Amino acid sequence: MSDLLPVEEAIIRTVSYVDIFDYPLTLSEVHRYLIGVPAPLGTVQKILSNGRLIPHHLSREQEFFTLPGREEVAAIRRERAAAANELWPSAIHYGQLIGSLPFVKMVAVTGSLAVDNPYGDVDIDYFIVTENDRLWICRAMVILLVKLAARRGIALCPNYFVSERALAFKQQNLYIAREIAQMVPLMGFDVYQQLRQLNGWTATFLPNAEGAGKMIETMTVRGRVLRPSLEMVFRTRPGARLEQWEMSRKIRKFSHDSRANTETSFSPDWCKGHFDAHSQRILNQYANKL
Repeated sequence: MSDLLPVEEAIIRTVSYVDIFDYPLTLSEVHRYLIGVPAPLGTVQKILSNGRLIPHHLSREQEFFTLPGREEVAAIRRERAAAANELWPSAIHYGQLIGSLPFVKMVAVTGSLAVDNPYGDVDIDYFIVTENDRLWICRAMVILLVKLAARRGIALCPNYFVSERALAFKQQNLYIAREIAQMVPLMGFDVYQQLRQLNGWTATFLPNAEGAGKMIETMTVRGRVLRPSLEMVFRTRPGARLEQWEMSRKIRKFSHDSRANTETSFSPDWCKGHFDAHSQRILNQYANKL
């Protein structure tokens, strides 16, 4: 790609990254998730229509841009978007319930559903921010809700918890930047804004991806009548001991289950339960595509 401009190379990289997920992009999405190079929407639109990239480097299937020979992913995206429409009511409903639990400060949908592209074993991924020093009690309550939802055939996957003092991510790469930029906040938008500010490094990878890609404006938190009383109970000294006990037993179990996985991490301030090493696999596939 040595004959191409940096912004043209960035457009190709952007479409190549999402091709891993069989996920073509619209013009506005190419602009928002443009990798490594800031550029206005008009510039991206001009490049995608001037014939320098299409058809030799990219292809277009109606409103979607794909890699050459991968035009069929446009139909796949439409099918998955229809499946996402069926999942979102449950995602919002259970997000409300999670948000009503003690010590929850923010709830966001992450993963494939956040971009309306559910595939494989369809579940609803959540990123949850908790009050400091009560993350593991909070997680135990959320997991109880997960088990209740499973009885109704709804698969919830709250696989990442952090406390309010751990909003700045230490690990920084394209995959994590995309997850932050595409998450859909359902509750605690003020905390979401802090999260984005404390992870300003994402602009190195995605300089155009400011703010939330999607907002759920109908979100209301219900069932908070008992929350203050429960929080008062768990803020006592016995509550602190219960937090330590729950944290110790779960970290022992998780550490044994994930000894060969560098993407899992557990502490008083986070529970990162990514047991399938998904992000490194995606980054390896991306490098191979390039």
